[in-house]
Amino acid sequence: MSENHSIDPPVTVIISRRVKPGCKAAFEEFISGITAAAMTFEGHLGTNVFRPSSPENNEYQIIFKFDRASNLRIWQESECRRQWLARAESLRLEPPTIRVITGLETWFTLPSPKPIIPPPRYKMATITLLAIFPLIQLANLVLIPLFKPLPPLLRSLIITGIIVLLMTYVVMPRMTKLFSRWLYPQKR
Repeated sequence: MSENHSIDPPVTVIISRRVKPGCKAAFEEFISGITAAAMTFEGHLGTNVFRPSSPENNEYQIIFKFDRASNLRIWQESECRRQWLARAESLRLEPPTIRVITGLETWFTLPSPKPIIPPPRYKMATITLLAIFPLIQLANLVLIPLFKPLPPLLRSLIITGIIVLLMTYVVMPRMTKLFSRWLYPQKR
């Protein structure tokens, strides 16, 4: 399964679009429609929209997440998506900027209206080690005794699932914020 994940990894697409003045209401309708359409495609994990931070600002950030690159490709090549993008063509000032990120890079995404270049891999590995080591120690102390009656493979699957969920939703967002100056030194 991990071999398949390396060939067909989860992906996040970050799209920056600058909207023509006076077209924000129409663009909001476009966002609602394309988001609803994307949700009907297999592997779609969610969409986040970062709206302009002020009335003078006209840049939207739209983030689509898919469980596999192959499912993203199906969405990107679909007639449904093509039709939605054609509707938005007259609303934009310039072609959108599109970035696709995979793997650990998605753990190191700070909430920001602007896309951020992921930090170097050695920094991501260091922060991941600092985050996962205490979780594994905690799992050894608390979770293994708790799930001891279960078969070893099932116990390992459950504990790994708990660690992955904690890393993704609790630990890594906090670690990324805590170490943001080191991970993103140019952001000062």
